[in-house]
Amino acid sequence: MPNSSDLGLLVASRYPLVVADESDESRFLSLLRGQAEKLGVPVWTWSSTQGLARDGMEGQYGTRDAVKAVEFVSQVTEPAVFVFLDVASSLDEPVLVRGFKDLAQRERPGQTLILAGAQLKTPPDLAGLAAKWTLSPPTEEELEALIRRIAADLSARGVIPAPIPEERIGPLAESLRGLSSAEAEQVIRRTALDSGSLATESLGAAREAKANVLGSGGVVELVGAGNVTLAGVGGMAHLKEWLRVRGRAFEPAAKAFGLDPPRGVLLTGVPGCGKSFLAKTLARTWNLPLVLLDPGSLYAPYIGESEEHLRQSLDSVQAMAPVVLWIDELEKGFATGGENDGGVAMRILGTFLRWMQDREAGAFIVATSNDVQKLPPELLRKGRFDEIFFVDLPSPPERSEIFRLQLGRRKRDAKEFDLDRLAAASEGFSGAEIEASVVAALYSCYADGVDLSTDRLVEELGRTEPLSKTRAEDIEALRAWAKERAVPA
Repeated sequence: MPNSSDLGLLVASRYPLVVADESDESRFLSLLRGQAEKLGVPVWTWSSTQGLARDGMEGQYGTRDAVKAVEFVSQVTEPAVFVFLDVASSLDEPVLVRGFKDLAQRERPGQTLILAGAQLKTPPDLAGLAAKWTLSPPTEEELEALIRRIAADLSARGVIPAPIPEERIGPLAESLRGLSSAEAEQVIRRTALDSGSLATESLGAAREAKANVLGSGGVVELVGAGNVTLAGVGGMAHLKEWLRVRGRAFEPAAKAFGLDPPRGVLLTGVPGCGKSFLAKTLARTWNLPLVLLDPGSLYAPYIGESEEHLRQSLDSVQAMAPVVLWIDELEKGFATGGENDGGVAMRILGTFLRWMQDREAGAFIVATSNDVQKLPPELLRKGRFDEIFFVDLPSPPERSEIFRLQLGRRKRDAKEFDLDRLAAASEGFSGAEIEASVVAALYSCYADGVDLSTDRLVEELGRTEPLSKTRAEDIEALRAWAKERAVPA
């Protein structure tokens, strides 16, 4: 049922008290007035600056004090809707809460009292009387109308060359889903100013701007995805092809084709083999914002606070959709054990699993784990992720490709190096260890006043003891686990 109809139903049924959680006041009042007009009842609005006023009339003298406004409402006998804005900070005043309670309990049919505000909490004394209502984000139709209006205004003022073509309105509206009207307008105008148009290629900028608007500043952090795409990742050919195919499902035409966007992957394997780097390149390749959830920062000192932080952060992520959610080292927040933490770890896991199961499409999870055996079985069962990939140490051809990419990033022509020799000399090296060796060799060559060469790289590789030797048993255990449970990347 549409959100405005829910509100209309409450007003039509003359529900005595409604607590409205809304962060878009002008849109909320517009919806309310539209529903009240259909029912033929007037709307009275109270604010801390204007006092209590019936629509179209002056404010009532002496009603800027909320208690006085409640006293005035108690004298009104006709059917009406009374909306109290700006009351969040006053709901700990016993006299005011008592006044609202008396209004809700009196026998005066045809009147509805609404307390409205952003993230408004129902006072305990009113909990048994109040219906909770939450303002949903604008519908796609509302966003499309907003885009048309703003595009026409921007075109008339010469900010963009022409009004937006009709075929571009739907995809742009989809990219703004989850924003309030004011936030959506802010993103549209910022995108137009930054890119000089509202063309299809502006979608990435709009999504990035949207993610910035919705960034929670808590355990979820909007991060730059950089300029490297999946083509700049060495190795992992199977995983890259899997992601290339699934990435097409974020296109607007995919929905009409009957496809839902993919839900996520878990990447486990040897540390330093590019799992985290892949998350960044994936976001850039798909032209989506990248959001990092740090599992280690979930825990808070007070009962229920950790779960609430996670819920709020995941709500922000869902509102940013389509988005790539990167959860680095998953085991830091969702490992098995934790019997001595009062059950916090289990409650956090339960909150996360429910969100994974029930979330709407559009938030693609890239979770990484260096010690997958610490993760609880509930997190690894089929359906939580679209696929679990095991990222092993790179093969000789993959090592050769990694050297080619690393040398290219450091302004060296890979054709001047013996890549086969470098691949052989780096047997057992991870991608991160190869990168570190290239950097170390560059430092050494610069200090000696010579240019980088194959010989100097081989010398540097010989001085490095890779993880595959220092932690050989751990890596073999990971491979044994992945053999029956994961797909090779």
